[in-house]
Amino acid sequence: MFFGALGGTILAPTPAGAISKEMIELQQQVAQILQMQQDLRSAIDGNNASTKTLVQQSLDSVNKLSGEMGSLQKSVQEVQANTGARIDTMTQQTQGLSDNLQDVQARVGKLSQQLTDVQNLLQSIDAKVSSGAPAGGVGVPTGTYNPGAAAGGGVPGGGMAPISADTLYQNALRDYTSGKYDLAHQEFSDYIQNFPSNDLASNAQFYLGEVAYAQGDFKGAIASYDNVLVNYPKSFKLAASLLKKGLAEIETGLKASGTRDLREVERRFPGSDEAKRAQAKLREIGAAVSPRATH
Repeated sequence: MFFGALGGTILAPTPAGAISKEMIELQQQVAQILQMQQDLRSAIDGNNASTKTLVQQSLDSVNKLSGEMGSLQKSVQEVQANTGARIDTMTQQTQGLSDNLQDVQARVGKLSQQLTDVQNLLQSIDAKVSSGAPAGGVGVPTGTYNPGAAAGGGVPGGGMAPISADTLYQNALRDYTSGKYDLAHQEFSDYIQNFPSNDLASNAQFYLGEVAYAQGDFKGAIASYDNVLVNYPKSFKLAASLLKKGLAEIETGLKASGTRDLREVERRFPGSDEAKRAQAKLREIGAAVSPRATH
């Protein structure tokens, strides 16, 4: 009877109160899970919103930085352009000063000879006066230039006094350095025409090339530089003429001949400013620099 009662107790169904309690606990657990899911979704939505805000802020920062970089690049380009223009102006002025110095040196070199010639002339005049012979007519002195004659109207009393070779050259050089290229071209041409054997004739020929180069006439510049190289082998401007000829050739698309002339500057005038400029241009265009020129 005892075991029968125990078995009946075990096999008997669970009371309704116990089932109801378990259902309540299960419902509470489900509610907790749903609440946790809701909280997780809210957290994810919040994180997504924060992430989206950060991404937008990052994009705004990148766009702003790109704008600032564009402005900076433009400013750098403007500075480079202005610097290049100033360097070109300084180069012209430096060349003018160099030629002025060469002019002074040439004058000093001739001074003693000129004094001797003047003394001889005075002695000759004294001798003629003493003998009663006429001293001879006096015309336009050697080494002067009559602008009226060059223009076809050089007659006595024409109202245009002759100027010296030195004055004509200085006028031409001043007009070149101040950017009056057409006037400088005429004056340098007149100098070569009227004083072809003077020491500064080769300089005048070089500056005809510089005027053409400054005006973008690179073919005319090449012809003028060639004239210096061929007709004035002892000119002060040989290195500069060969350098500028090479640069003008590169400007016209003649890269091979331009490269050849720049390397010739390195070979013939090592250590000079022109050689350094030639090396810099060769590197700029991707041409090999002569090894011996770098030492």
